[in-house]
Amino acid sequence: MHKQLDKLIEPFAQIKGITLKHLHITLAVLSISLFTYRFILTLMASKNLDRKWLKISPHVIDTFLLIAGISLAVKLHLNPMEQMWLAEKILALFAYIFTGYYTLKLARNRPMQILGFLGAMGWVMLIVRLAITREAMFFS
Repeated sequence: MHKQLDKLIEPFAQIKGITLKHLHITLAVLSISLFTYRFILTLMASKNLDRKWLKISPHVIDTFLLIAGISLAVKLHLNPMEQMWLAEKILALFAYIFTGYYTLKLARNRPMQILGFLGAMGWVMLIVRLAITREAMFFS
């Protein structure tokens, strides 16, 4: 498992820090934009949700986003056990994933879908705040 992770991260290790940061930000914007697009299609009960590219691309983008984030943390020697803002960011990411899954797959009616989407965007706002300020809110 460790060797497989090294193989995934290795190409990202060759990228300069600032470029890796911009790649991470770009992938995050793509991921959130795609989630928002899928949410709108869900509200419209659109058949476009069944398109193959719309089922595969979020997983590909999110995988590269996660790899870029891990690579960036390794390159900058950031340990979530020492940098509490990073620990909070990781927990907020899991909360975002759960609320996003709830919104797109589990919510049974429009009000619950909207509530789930707003919750997911709240987690995104926390993630962005933590990334910009690098100040923990809850674990300080």
